Amino acid sequence: MSDVTVPKSVTVEEDDAAAEAAIEERWSLYEAYNELHALAQELETPFEAPAVLVVGQQTDGKSALVEALMGFQFNHVGGGTKTRRPITLHMKYDPQCQFPLCHLGSDDDPSVSLPKSLSQIQAYIEAENMRLEQEPCPFSSKEIIVKVQYKYCPNLTIIDTPGLIAPAPGLKNRALQVQARAVEALVRAKMQHKEFIILCLEDSSDWSIATTRRIVMQVDPELSRTIVVSTKLDTKIPQFSCSSDVEVFLSPPASALDSSLLGDSPFFTSVPSGRVGYGQDSVYKSNDEFKQAVSLREMEDIASLEKKLGRLLTKQEKSRIGISKLRLFLEELLWKRYKESVPLIIPLLGKEYRSTVRKLDTVSKELSSLDEAKLKERGRTFHDLFLTKLSLLLKGTVVAPPDKFGETLQDERTQGGAFVGTDGLQFPHKLIPNAGMRLYGGAQYHRAMAEFRFLVGAIKCPPITREEIVNACGVEDIHDGTNYSRTACVIAVAKARETFEPFLHQLGARLLHILKRLLPISVYLLQKEGEYLSGHEVFLKRVASAFNSFVESTEKSCRDKCMEDLASTTRYVTWSLHNKNRAGLRQFLDSFGGTEQLTTAGNAIGFSLPQDAPGGTTDTKSRSDVKLSHLAANIDSGSSIQTTEMRLADLLDSTLWNRKLAPSSERIVYALVQQIFQGIREYFLASAELKFNCFLLMPIVDKLPALLREELENAFEDDLDSIFDITNLRQSLDQKKRSTEIELRRIKRIKEKFRVMNEKLNSHEFAQNLKAPSVQQ
Repeated sequence: MSDVTVPKSVTVEEDDAAAEAAIEERWSLYEAYNELHALAQELETPFEAPAVLVVGQQTDGKSALVEALMGFQFNHVGGGTKTRRPITLHMKYDPQCQFPLCHLGSDDDPSVSLPKSLSQIQAYIEAENMRLEQEPCPFSSKEIIVKVQYKYCPNLTIIDTPGLIAPAPGLKNRALQVQARAVEALVRAKMQHKEFIILCLEDSSDWSIATTRRIVMQVDPELSRTIVVSTKLDTKIPQFSCSSDVEVFLSPPASALDSSLLGDSPFFTSVPSGRVGYGQDSVYKSNDEFKQAVSLREMEDIASLEKKLGRLLTKQEKSRIGISKLRLFLEELLWKRYKESVPLIIPLLGKEYRSTVRKLDTVSKELSSLDEAKLKERGRTFHDLFLTKLSLLLKGTVVAPPDKFGETLQDERTQGGAFVGTDGLQFPHKLIPNAGMRLYGGAQYHRAMAEFRFLVGAIKCPPITREEIVNACGVEDIHDGTNYSRTACVIAVAKARETFEPFLHQLGARLLHILKRLLPISVYLLQKEGEYLSGHEVFLKRVASAFNSFVESTEKSCRDKCMEDLASTTRYVTWSLHNKNRAGLRQFLDSFGGTEQLTTAGNAIGFSLPQDAPGGTTDTKSRSDVKLSHLAANIDSGSSIQTTEMRLADLLDSTLWNRKLAPSSERIVYALVQQIFQGIREYFLASAELKFNCFLLMPIVDKLPALLREELENAFEDDLDSIFDITNLRQSLDQKKRSTEIELRRIKRIKEKFRVMNEKLNSHEFAQNLKAPSVQQ
């Protein structure tokens, strides 16, 4: 068999064609990812394109590094904060482009890119920085999107973030401390995207100082998607006094820098100072000169390091030094991530496409239903469904998530007010059943009522002072004696009114808070089931206003009824109602009366006992016998009538004629006040609970439907257009439909690009697998 010789020119042409096809393939994929990134920013969709996120301190040289990677200068570089919005740079290598070809993404529509010159982009970024500097929040997370094609550009997407700030402590630096927290929150939010490769910049010659890594490792603890870059290498080399310090710096130990970081070891870069332009302060006349200066700086850094070390750098060490090495590493890494992400992004785009189709169908249906008859019918249907959800929430349901809508007792007290007595103290919430559970609807209403019952039922009568008793005695209109039963009534009703009235207002406020919460929960349930009237805000506000007004007026009416009951109970004392525990009171008074009787009798008998003779002695036992026999003789002889009369006289003397408050009188008043207060408390508790259930809770069930329906029909009769805002709504829906159609076409186009790219990548991989056995043979 004769050998077949393939002409060399044919092989070269095939290689060139393959190279061009590979470049075209890369460009197509980069373009698809650029569109995807813009779409993700605009729609806040869950998918995100791989990109390089640059993170560093304010003076680490972030923007200068990005410019060196791009091959031209464009940003606002200098001391202080020069980046107040993240700048996303979609860079594309184009060897035919002798000058940077730039497009600036529109803030209103990121899918629209306007051609801009470098000076215009610089002016725009500087203007944005100056604008934000005057704002209350001087930083914005909204990205400035720039697309660049240039012969020196790598195929990269880089996001330059605002520089982290390390403010000094102290009150005088409070403004800067607030800015530092805002920047850190912004940067941390960007780092949360798992697809982003973090480019962590450190301006330090000591790896034990982790200024930027401290923040990066809060999001990426293992640095598994972080590339560490030591900037300003040209300024650090002279600082090393011996070669061993340089060795440690170039190859940091695991104790200083985790070896699990992306790329295994850090990169080292230098960017020459000086700006491109024709002014007297400009150092470079063109971007070509700037690019040459960057390359020259890289060679000088390698030479300086070799001189310090006293040896040549290894190939591995040289692969980590210089902008060109970092650029090559990033480009290859990003290309690899792009290829790996293609199969994962296609189903996400499919899901987004289907979601957008459903959104467009919904908008189209809403447009078709904008006539009077259909709107009225939809309004009545919403009325019925809304009332159904209210009833469901009161009866009990688990459809609404408790973590979103439920309230613990502590939350409920904070939002709706706590039950606080006259002493200003709250009952520990942990002692109330279900206090820690997040409740809503009927379950929350029941817990609030149980807490009210528990607290009010345990209230004791406030302390009574002797001064209050004496002041309550006063003077009668026909005599100046004292009436302690009236005194007890005056004190009891005053204490009861002062104690219980605040609880009525607190109960009303708490239950009103609980019932008003039914509205947003019902709306959530309607939205969840697709039964919500989206776009009809005026109508929905009217329904919400009617509901809230009804609940507020019903609560006030109910509270007024309870206030009338409390006023009547504390205005006139009815013993059959107020003295609930007669047996206890009678037992107390009987024991008190028995003691008084014995004391009085003893005093009376004591006066009749014979006295001991002066200087004589008498046996104690014989004296006791004499007293007992004498007492028995008196009782037997009918002296009880005299004793009763004497007791009555003593009682009148101590209670009616004597203004000096005796202990016995004080105890009687205290006992009567306690009994009256207890009777008022029991009646108040039962009455308040019954009335709030009957005149606040039940009207939600049996009166609200008719009231809402009447409000609805009146609104329909007045002006249907003002209720549903048909004209503006039609314009809004038309605009929404157009934007949704544009969005759908964009998603479809990007989806098709990724599908085609996935097929190409799969066919290329298949072709490579076919070639592999022939090579081995």
